[in-house]
Amino acid sequence: MRFIYIDIDTLRADHLGCYGYHRDTSPNIDAIAAEGVRFDNVYASDVPCLPSRTALSTGMFGIRNGVVNHGGLASDLRAQGAKRHFFGKIASNSWASKFYYAGWHTASISSFPFRHSASWWNHGVMEAMNLMRGFGGERADEVLPGALDWLKRRGAADNWFLHVHLWDPHTPYNTPEEYGNPFENDPAPAWHTEEIRQRNWNWAGPHSAQEPWGFTPDEWGPPPPRQPWNADSMESVKGIFDGYDVGIRYADDAVGAIMNALDDLGVLDDTAVLISSDHGEAFGELGVYADHQAADQATCNIPAILRWPGIEPRSYSGLHYHLDMAATTLELADIEVPAGWWSGESAKQALVDGTDAGRDMLVLSQGAWACQRGVRFGDHLYLKTWHDGYHPHWNEEMLFDIANDPHEVHDLASTEAALTRQAAAMLEEWTAAQLEIGLGDQRDPMEIVMEEGGPYHVRGHLPAYLGHLRGSGRSQWADALAERYPADVTS
Repeated sequence: MRFIYIDIDTLRADHLGCYGYHRDTSPNIDAIAAEGVRFDNVYASDVPCLPSRTALSTGMFGIRNGVVNHGGLASDLRAQGAKRHFFGKIASNSWASKFYYAGWHTASISSFPFRHSASWWNHGVMEAMNLMRGFGGERADEVLPGALDWLKRRGAADNWFLHVHLWDPHTPYNTPEEYGNPFENDPAPAWHTEEIRQRNWNWAGPHSAQEPWGFTPDEWGPPPPRQPWNADSMESVKGIFDGYDVGIRYADDAVGAIMNALDDLGVLDDTAVLISSDHGEAFGELGVYADHQAADQATCNIPAILRWPGIEPRSYSGLHYHLDMAATTLELADIEVPAGWWSGESAKQALVDGTDAGRDMLVLSQGAWACQRGVRFGDHLYLKTWHDGYHPHWNEEMLFDIANDPHEVHDLASTEAALTRQAAAMLEEWTAAQLEIGLGDQRDPMEIVMEEGGPYHVRGHLPAYLGHLRGSGRSQWADALAERYPADVTS
């Protein structure tokens, strides 16, 4: 048995053809989906990058493992304290470690551990190939040679688990210019109307319509040609979508090359394939463009496509976390899931039975750009915000009918008060239960983020940003932020 996890950064589900997207972004991924299980409602429990992959690798929610931010105390694993044995329990129970202890050869081709100082991703990894030079974000053409070389050396062997990480949909959109634009003549998604653009244009926040590059245009260095400057017209909006979608297509080409390599080795039919992501990307949802700043549908709903020998192809609608996919792959490989330690739950039985059994509700967490948690239940998504990441139009409580309003245009919190209270109670109950089974310091790491001055990516930016808002005709939002965060104005 062989298993490859193709981890495509910043990939939202609804921009893939197999999930109904109108653009041909993913022919190779779609072909794999046609032969496997397409999970329609998988969500990253903790976003963005560092919290998400930490949850996946440890099998635990961020509220338990301690990682919800990209800096500060809540960007490191909780210490296990006096009960920590010679082999730490987090390390020995990681996703890769479970395969390793079961006799599999484990490998990871990713710059993620270097980029985020997250050595724990490599717990249980026998071969780790880092390709990062500088800040990371290497293109598929820089990753693919290493992946193909590994397959050439070890792909024909048995019992291996390989993780391949592709960055291409992540900002800045830097697909080589000579690749062209396969979507030049394709319209942008119909949901993003001129009315949406005009509403968002007047809102504030990093990666808003007037500054989709963040707080400063050179946040990622000199902006590449595909990186949007702003959303001042529908043509510009299309350019933002194009930059992202071309990155998906570029990554999809690499997926095709990997599948061809497996076929050439004669092992394709005996290799399990999981294609998923760490988080999605917003394109106007909640006023955010070309980034991942909330605990919402756009940021947390990710693709999960699993082709496993012996499992019949189909779509699957049950609610699951991404770390449930890790548990599922363990059980399918006849490896025991660390029950009582992992937050992840296997969907193997549902796959075998052909049912759609899933969780009743999911709790989603964002602590790097905002301090926010979401509750995904039924047709709805509830959001509770403690720090809005300088998006002052966000209400403390928001409620969206995701089934009918997947792009979060209409906040129902004020008109659906009973449902809002129900979701708030669900979040409170879940939080208390998780803290009871935490590690070491059992404070909620979201509280730690707030105590340290808020999410890492917005700390220290408010004074200059207030001037920018006032200079761009948005003084009302500057005044609102100054009133809401007085300590940040003088920091």
